Amino acid sequence: MSTPPSSLSFSDQFAFQLSASTTAALIHLLQSIASLLTTNDFVIIYALDFSKAFDSVWHSTVLSKMSLLDIPDNIYNWIEYFFREHSHCTKFGHDVSHFRDISASIIQRSGIGPVSYVVTASDLHPVNSGNLMSKYADDTYLVIPASNANTCTAEVEHIEAWSNANNLQLNRVKSLEIVFECPRSNQKQTIPLPSVPGICRVEHVKVLGVTISRKFSV
Repeated sequence: MSTPPSSLSFSDQFAFQLSASTTAALIHLLQSIASLLTTNDFVIIYALDFSKAFDSVWHSTVLSKMSLLDIPDNIYNWIEYFFREHSHCTKFGHDVSHFRDISASIIQRSGIGPVSYVVTASDLHPVNSGNLMSKYADDTYLVIPASNANTCTAEVEHIEAWSNANNLQLNRVKSLEIVFECPRSNQKQTIPLPSVPGICRVEHVKVLGVTISRKFSV
């Protein structure tokens, strides 16, 4: 596949790609933090939670972004056909509801489903220079150095606007903020108070199954 358009980027995504893994995602995130700490007193990380992300994405959104990729027409047409005319019913005991058409959900256990979410999230980027993002499917981490601490609220609001436009919901209650400090520093750093309403600051965070404290103990 050739380079995708500038609006879409897969360089910060570590799921469902060749040579991608949770290990690669962890290394990328920790390396980003360590690198920023060489020139910043602290680095703020937001571990963002999207409610039922795989169940919420519009089929039309997936297909509109798929159309921007350099893939053969017959492959795109196959994908479009795959998402067409899905329906759902509910069975309780001996009762079965009427079928209703489904215009969202990317069918997690299908081969194309997880990749479809990766494409959906490929146009989610930080809006301020110097801020970074690291993703593993819908696990999304926003990285903000001390020099950009005043951009936290704007970045989260941008992500929330993006999620609303893509029929997703950013769950601030389940999202977390953690501030990493240089573990070798002997000076007490002045850490700003939490600035994003609804997001709790924590002392340690679980990243892809690994619990990491703000002092880098694992």
